[in-house]
Amino acid sequence: MNPALRVDEAKQAILRRLVPIAETGQVALRDALGRILAEDVVSPIDVPQHDNSAMDGYALRAADIAGNEETSLRVAGSALAGRPYGGTLDTGECILITTGAVLPAGCDCVVPQELVAAASDEAIRLAPRIVQAGANCRRAGEDLRAGSIALAAGKVLRPADIGLLASLGIAGVAVKRRLRVAFFSTGDELRSLGQPLDPGCVYDSNRYTLQAMLSRLGVEAIDLGVVRDDPAALRATLERACSEADAIVTSGGVSVGAADYTRAIMAQMGEVGFWKIAMRPGRPMAFGRIEAGGKSAWLFGLPGNPVAVMVSFYLLARDALLLLAGASDTALPLLRLPARGTLRKKPGRTEFQRGVLAPDEQGKMRVRAFDEQGSGILRSMSQANCIIVLEHERGDVADGEDVAVILFDGLI
Repeated sequence: MNPALRVDEAKQAILRRLVPIAETGQVALRDALGRILAEDVVSPIDVPQHDNSAMDGYALRAADIAGNEETSLRVAGSALAGRPYGGTLDTGECILITTGAVLPAGCDCVVPQELVAAASDEAIRLAPRIVQAGANCRRAGEDLRAGSIALAAGKVLRPADIGLLASLGIAGVAVKRRLRVAFFSTGDELRSLGQPLDPGCVYDSNRYTLQAMLSRLGVEAIDLGVVRDDPAALRATLERACSEADAIVTSGGVSVGAADYTRAIMAQMGEVGFWKIAMRPGRPMAFGRIEAGGKSAWLFGLPGNPVAVMVSFYLLARDALLLLAGASDTALPLLRLPARGTLRKKPGRTEFQRGVLAPDEQGKMRVRAFDEQGSGILRSMSQANCIIVLEHERGDVADGEDVAVILFDGLI
C-alpha cells in the first residue's frame, strides 16, 4: 500500500507539471484591477520628473544658514505644485514653496514652515543649521527611472498598481486572458438551493463555496451544477468541461466508496493520479489531465466534506490555478504567532486547524484553535479568521508556543 503523500510533496508534484496559459489581450486601466500582467511595464518617464519639495515651507541654499548666527533671507518669489518658479536663486534668497512644487535652480533644501523663526512676505529668519543640504527634497527619478521596470510580468494588479500605472500616464496594459475554470459537485444526495430537501439529502454548499473562492482568484468560473452518481452523467459533464475550460475543480467522488465513479471515468479520459495526502482535513485528492473532443483540461478532484474542500483548495489547488493563469507570486503568506492554549497533534501529517486571531489581556496578538475541528463543520470556517498550520513533523503545541498562521482576510 502506497504511503500518503506529504502536503509539500503533493503541491510540488502538481506545480511541476503546469504551464501558464499563453493568450493575452489589452485592457483599459480602469478594467485592469485583479488582472495578471502579460509583460513587463517599463516606465516612460522619471518619477518624480523633477526635483521637488516634500514639504510646505521655504526652499533655499543650505550654505546660507551654515553659520552660527540666525540668518535673514529675502523671499524672492514662490513655487506652487504645477506652477514652477522661473528664476534662479541667488545667495541670501529663498522662495515660498508647496509640497510637490519643482525646486528652482540653486536650491538644495527645504525648511518646513513650522521651523521658520519669523516670516513676512519679504523675508524670513532662520536659526543656524536648522536643516542640512538635501533635507525635505525629493529627487527626480528616485522612485522610478525612465526605462526601468515599473511592474513585472506575472503581477496581479492591485489598487496601488493601478495608481502607479496612472502616475506614469499609462492608459492600458497587456494582461493574460482570464483562466477558465469549470466546477461541479458530485453526489445523489445533493440538492441545489430552491429544491426540496428529501430524506437523507443535503443542500450543495460546496458548489457555492467553490464559486466564491474562484471569484476571489479573478478567474472565469463556469458552474456545471450537481452531477449525480452515474458514470454516463459524469463523463458527459467532464467532456463539456474539457470543451469550455482550462481547468476543472470537482468536489466529492474521489474516495473509494461504492458510488465514487470519478476514478474510473477520469482514468478512461486521461492521465489522472489519485492520492492519499497526509493532511487533515482533506485526505483524498485526484489530479491530472483529461481529454475530450480534441481539447484537454487540468483536473483537481477535491474531497466532499465542506471544510476539506476549502482547505484542499487553498493549500493545493489555489497556487496551481494562479500559476496556470500566469501569476508569478502565488504563495500564501505565513505569519508566526503564539498559540493561546494547547493544541493536540500527532507527527506524520500536516494539520490545518481553524483558529481565531485576537489580542490577549495584554494586547498581544495570539491565536486560539476552535474546539470542534470536524471536516463537516462549515460554520467554524465562517467564524474563524485564520488557519493554523501544524507542520508534518510537529507534535503537540504548548500554550504560548509559536505556530504558523494563514490569515483569511483578503483570502476567504
